Amino acid sequence: MGTEIRRENQCEGEKKKEIMRMELESLSENEEFARVAVAMFMSRMDPTMEEIDDVKTAVSEAVTNGVIHGYQGKAGIIYIEVAIEGRELTVTVRDRGVGIQDVKKAMEPMYTTDVTGERSGMGFSFMEAFMDQVEVLSTPGEGTWVTMKKQIGR
Repeated sequence: MGTEIRRENQCEGEKKKEIMRMELESLSENEEFARVAVAMFMSRMDPTMEEIDDVKTAVSEAVTNGVIHGYQGKAGIIYIEVAIEGRELTVTVRDRGVGIQDVKKAMEPMYTTDVTGERSGMGFSFMEAFMDQVEVLSTPGEGTWVTMKKQIGR
């Protein structure tokens, strides 16, 4: 487990790209740490409180999906990468869990595989509502990648 932060210089007009990577155990209590760490990292972009709250909510949903659905309560690692490039924030949350059989169906509001009745099936809907772009890639038996983008300080 660990955290890495680095800065890259790119040739395109000396645009800087900053990246933070974290690996967290798939424990529900790590969801709060993930959202706070991402919020602290993005604070260098001088976001509004609303932008911070939007990103924190989306990160919470993505991490929770990995813990609950990806690993189904079993041990695993949640991988988080946050990139800042200009005004664009990109957050990728991935797991190496069970994967999603039908991503299109899973992204429908109110759809859930939870049989306990504790989950609302709104995780992807919240991510889409609070971020500008959400892409979900998944392979059954291999895991899921959720990449979310948001322009900060329009």
